[in-house]
Amino acid sequence: MGKRCMLALLAIGLACATVTGKTVYVVGKAENDLVLWLSSEGFQVEFFRDTQSAMEEIPAASTLLVLADAYPIEKVPVPGDFYRVMDEKNIRYYIEFPQRVPGLIGEGKVLHNRLERAVVAGNHFGTKLPALRILGINDCHLIAAEASDPLLVLAKVAGLDTAPYGLSGLPVHPLLVKKDAGYIALTKLSDFAKGRYGPQAHWQEVWAHLIGQLTGTWDLTFAGWPRYLKPAFGEGEAVTLADKENSVDRGVAWFAKGKFYIHEDWKERWLRYQADGTNPVGPPVPRDFPVGDGSEGLLEGHSSTIYYDGSQQYRYWIRADVQGEGAFALAAAGRLLDEPDHFSTAENLVDFIFRENLRNGPRNQPDSAAFGLIGWSHTHPRVYYGDDNARAVLGILGAMAFMERDTWNQEMTEAILANFRTSGENGFRSNRIENRDLQRQGWKHYWNRDFINPAPHFESWMWALYLWLYDKTGYEPLLEKAKTAIKITMDAYPEDWLWTNGIQQERARMILPLAWLVRIEDRPEHRAWLDRVVSKLLENQVESGAIREELGGNDKGRYGRTKSNEAYGLHEAPLIFENGDPIADMLYTSNFAFFSLNEAAHATGNPRYQEAVGRLSDFLTRIQVKSERFADLDGAWFRAFDYNRWEYWASNADVGWGAWGTLSGWTQSWIVATQVLVLTDQSYWDLTGDSKIHRHMEGRLELMLEDYK
Repeated sequence: MGKRCMLALLAIGLACATVTGKTVYVVGKAENDLVLWLSSEGFQVEFFRDTQSAMEEIPAASTLLVLADAYPIEKVPVPGDFYRVMDEKNIRYYIEFPQRVPGLIGEGKVLHNRLERAVVAGNHFGTKLPALRILGINDCHLIAAEASDPLLVLAKVAGLDTAPYGLSGLPVHPLLVKKDAGYIALTKLSDFAKGRYGPQAHWQEVWAHLIGQLTGTWDLTFAGWPRYLKPAFGEGEAVTLADKENSVDRGVAWFAKGKFYIHEDWKERWLRYQADGTNPVGPPVPRDFPVGDGSEGLLEGHSSTIYYDGSQQYRYWIRADVQGEGAFALAAAGRLLDEPDHFSTAENLVDFIFRENLRNGPRNQPDSAAFGLIGWSHTHPRVYYGDDNARAVLGILGAMAFMERDTWNQEMTEAILANFRTSGENGFRSNRIENRDLQRQGWKHYWNRDFINPAPHFESWMWALYLWLYDKTGYEPLLEKAKTAIKITMDAYPEDWLWTNGIQQERARMILPLAWLVRIEDRPEHRAWLDRVVSKLLENQVESGAIREELGGNDKGRYGRTKSNEAYGLHEAPLIFENGDPIADMLYTSNFAFFSLNEAAHATGNPRYQEAVGRLSDFLTRIQVKSERFADLDGAWFRAFDYNRWEYWASNADVGWGAWGTLSGWTQSWIVATQVLVLTDQSYWDLTGDSKIHRHMEGRLELMLEDYK
């Protein structure tokens, strides 16, 4: 008697402690994310071969999950009497992507969506997930239907976490509906981790609600919630110097893991997807394809389009800046890690620039107005962005210093002077110059322009190069033109600055020329300018080291807040919707701030700057992507990071370089190379201090600026 009582009490205790003993029946695969999570919560999962078997064999008053294993190729087969049997046997069920959806009006046509996101349609989920809350669902294939009172709908909406413009006037499609004792999803929701749905907490609320309604179990821990891609470290985890060295190693290994080095065997694939460069995207390079050695160039990275299986679209575009920046990262890593193979690849990337159309044609003809300029891209070699030229040159100069080479000093002199002579009398060059205009008007037209463009993102790093080359050569016009442009720009700060995707990126870019101006003329005014910009930037640095994005004045922004639901995804755009959104940007701000702040810290010795660099170094180490499932993403940095959630999430409104985009040049290379500078306690200025570029200055001045020597 006593023994029986003890056993009974033990059984009751176990049942209270966990949900063990609650059985969920499944038509689907054991590796489905929903099944894995339920198993981790203690549910007993039993499988049926197909829906017909489940109908016949499932005990009354049970819970059944019918999952879309063949999504999006095939809908889930549904016997004609499925819903009647569910009702008769009192089955609480969830079915997704079904062939038949009774009571819903529609033809059953499958819609394929890219920019649309899930939106909470009412108050079904309570206060934790209120109406108009946004959930990411990638590459959604959806059965078209109409339904009253859906729980979730699919729509193209602006906003970060909430749809601020509402749903009125939009095409809206039911995504999740309730029918009697069951729930019907008109797409696949159950592989939320493989499909990289976000934010994680929003989807956890959805599934907590559904499983609670279906099983009566509400005490769910989410401890075993599947994740196939995550930051390398948690927010509070300590990172060591060894961790940072490993981050550098993983950062350059990513170029090869992602197969971003074009190989001769698949050049046709690159050219096919690159096409004319207006939309150079395509599926990932197959895993069994060979990897190049840099001699055929380095691809740009990923676009922000995620496919239904979690894989991510590539940008099959060759840009000049990416080659120079990639060489910088490789050379830096090669020096730190003592990996000479990285030097060889870096040299190949730089040689590629001068062998291909990026520097040939009119750019390589001494009597051409475009001589010395570096073309924007393989598809647009006749477009000249000063900022892209600056980053390519800085990358190559840095690579040479790390490799202790002088190979391309003449070409670098030509590139800096080519940009210099197409800058106006105030030092501004404009965002870009077209070859046809340059050839028609001649470079002296630009040299003599009275033109002002206080847009640091487009202008300021070329001023930094003028200061750098002045330091090596003593050519006074470089210094004077840079100082003129910097003073005009600082006099215009902040009200008249022309910002691109946010004011923070403009501050991040302006720090570099200000730091190097202090190197050359260490005056109180110059230090004050630098501190004014740095201090404002660092007002947005949070405890984790992340730098929060910020929009500038509405009348000065090139790409500001998305102004309507219809405009979402049509233009370049910031990652935030309003100031205060807890988002860091590794494409436009944090990457460049990391490099520039390190230069400012070394130029001034300011401990506050040095502390900010250290915190940013820690942050970037922590948020580097870690994934065994997605090898082409392992070791990358995405553009966006939500530092409150500690998750890759933001508004994905940007048409080309959205929240989950990677960029082998702008993002990856500046983070990796700067991390090496930080680990070795040096600045770029000191690294390149022994450059022999002055040996080429006299000859290039005679060739390119004879009347202005």
